[in-house]
Amino acid sequence: MNVHEDNGMFKFNHIALAVKDVAISIAFYQQLFDFKEIANTASSSNTRWLSLDGYHQLHLIPRPEVKINTNKAIHFALSTIEFQTFIIKLKQLKINYSDWLGTTHKNYRRKDGIQQVYLQDPDGYWIEINNDI
Repeated sequence: MNVHEDNGMFKFNHIALAVKDVAISIAFYQQLFDFKEIANTASSSNTRWLSLDGYHQLHLIPRPEVKINTNKAIHFALSTIEFQTFIIKLKQLKINYSDWLGTTHKNYRRKDGIQQVYLQDPDGYWIEINNDI
């Protein structure tokens, strides 16, 4: 099956992350990715939701007491046609990024030609940014 093929049964809806400080995480994701905050329609909790593209969401769940363990192999990936512009934005915002091996301020071109970088959010979650559009 082609990775872009729709199987009709399931589609990606959201990713949820436990975060220490929801306000800091909201600011990070809005400043870097311009995600719009949307209403949390599931509960009256302090969990806040961001819309990635009108269809997919990022849910930020406040868990100030939880120890967050991260590993680069566990990450989510976002694709952009404006890859080079995004690299410039990372530099302007002084956000560190690296290739898969951890070489700072270096992007990587995969065997299939896709460029990618990795960065971490305020809680240490790994995010891959690539140009697989």
